[in-house]
Amino acid sequence: MPAKGALVAVTADVVVAGGGVIGTAIAWRAAAAGLDVVLVDPEHGDAASLVAAGMLAPASEALFGEGALLRINLLALARFGSFAAELEEVTGRPAGLRREGTLAVAYDPGDYAALIRLTAFRRSAGLDAEELDSRACRKLESFLTPDVHGGVLFAGDWSVDNRRYAAALREAAAAAGVRTVRDRVTEVLVHDGRARGVAVADGGTIGSAQIVVAAGCWSGEVAGLPAGLRDVVRPVKGQLLRLRHPDGMPPVLAHTLRATVRGADVYLVPRADGEVIVGATQEERGPDRTVTAGAVHDLLHDAMSVLPVISELILAETCAGLRPGTPDNGPVVGGTGIGGLVLATGHYRNGILMSPVTADAIVACLTGQPPAAEWAPFTPERFAAGAQAR
Repeated sequence: MPAKGALVAVTADVVVAGGGVIGTAIAWRAAAAGLDVVLVDPEHGDAASLVAAGMLAPASEALFGEGALLRINLLALARFGSFAAELEEVTGRPAGLRREGTLAVAYDPGDYAALIRLTAFRRSAGLDAEELDSRACRKLESFLTPDVHGGVLFAGDWSVDNRRYAAALREAAAAAGVRTVRDRVTEVLVHDGRARGVAVADGGTIGSAQIVVAAGCWSGEVAGLPAGLRDVVRPVKGQLLRLRHPDGMPPVLAHTLRATVRGADVYLVPRADGEVIVGATQEERGPDRTVTAGAVHDLLHDAMSVLPVISELILAETCAGLRPGTPDNGPVVGGTGIGGLVLATGHYRNGILMSPVTADAIVACLTGQPPAAEWAPFTPERFAAGAQAR
């Protein structure tokens, strides 16, 4: 692996700023398309990718007023299986893909009423949702508390082990010839209205006519972006827990479990290796990645309210990440108005899910092809145009 700052004043077809799952997926697919790619990131994009739960859940996460986001998420889920299969074939690594579905449960009658209202909307959007009473929920998950009022099974939702997936992406990118620089892109170098390369924190430059800024919540810190795009992405803090079964203890959960407990949301995601991920908070606290006692307490309290047996699991890790949020909760993917400068950021809760289709869309842009029509509402122009109007 090249040392930090080792690539000074070299050139590439494409520079990707950001090494989370979005940037690494783009780098892999661009290199597989025959482009010479340099990926620049100081720490594997750890702000979000390595602390995600890995839910691939367009149905159980669909919300009122987010129809365009639902359509791109459904496209993403349809793409994920073949993408993961190719990734596993290239690397020999399991991506940790699970297809058991999501069981959403409600703790009390008020929670259940809210869940049923959302379920009616999700059905109206053509999503598969099966309402279940408490007894049927416990047939699917025998360790659920009898106090659960009822639930809904979203059989089409999946999950993936985010850390296995990220590791496989890095290996696939390296195998495809992607060069990695452990540094941070500080500026896009623009001349005569076109991108010409990037400057990095260590003082070097990398020349390229095509730049992809995929730096998650840090994307706006890259100098040289158009004015309307500099403040679009913000960090949204999320805290989660990783629990592990003691030796000899059988798995306590088969499906991804989403629960509403007296109005508070919590999710539990099982892994093939016996871990259970519990998350996640959503906190507008800027770039704060500290883990707080209150968040750990609240997550464990709500999780144990619906699945009491997890009190017997080992608390293996507490962590906090920074999701890249946007004003409309949608990603920012496409050209910027500066020739050769492309954005792939703002994926908020859906970075893992959208990584394959984002890579497809960006490679299409880099090679002069149109991306899928579902991306039309999520181009950077929607924010750039707003800034010009002001």
